[in-house]
Amino acid sequence: MASPSRRLQTKPVITCFKSVLLIYTFIFWITGVVLLAVGIWGKVSLENYFSLLNEKATNVPFVLIGTGTVVILLGTFGCFATCRASAWMLKLYAMFLTLIFLVELVAAIVGFVFRHEIKNSFKNNYEKALKQYNSTGDYRSDAVDKIQNTLHCCGVTDYRDWTDTNYYSEKGFPKSCCKLEDCSPQRDADKVNNEGCFIKVMTIIESEMGVVAGISFGVACFQLIGIFLAYCLSRAITNNQYEIV
Repeated sequence: MASPSRRLQTKPVITCFKSVLLIYTFIFWITGVVLLAVGIWGKVSLENYFSLLNEKATNVPFVLIGTGTVVILLGTFGCFATCRASAWMLKLYAMFLTLIFLVELVAAIVGFVFRHEIKNSFKNNYEKALKQYNSTGDYRSDAVDKIQNTLHCCGVTDYRDWTDTNYYSEKGFPKSCCKLEDCSPQRDADKVNNEGCFIKVMTIIESEMGVVAGISFGVACFQLIGIFLAYCLSRAITNNQYEIV
């Protein structure tokens, strides 16, 4: 057992660790709020694009929302563990931080490796959506209209992609391709946007997902600091048998 003088000398060190860890935990809690907000924002702002990807891709915003929620709960637990100066709770906190870090690391690697499949998946699904397009509005047709209206584009590569569709054979270009609100007759190529949507959508997705990836990577790296602090404080409390009076 450590002598009273030894504990008195160690107490300021542990107090310092506690203060730093509390500040870290608060910031970590804020990052959880940020992840939650980014997930909700991604679900709302990128919904049209995700609807033309495979089902796994549409789960990305929900993964961020779930991760943000877990981080918020874990941050709350970490704050409680730090205030209590409980060695076993701090070890548990460090273990959870490590687990989340590994999950985020694996997710980032998988996302990077399969990023080209996302492009191919979107292009293939967009082409299918054009082939099966109807103005009555299934969710894929709605997504096509919203993308073409928002980005002022037409078709996948360019407007000529529509000429191979059944819809064009019956009615011509859809209204969402029009440069103006009314471009009748809708077979007049001069009255529709000439640029395709694929490149524009990929530019937006890469830009927006770059923001998401950057924030996620920053949060993951930030957790390493928490793991170190929680471990050090837990070890100091255990070794010196520190108790809060």
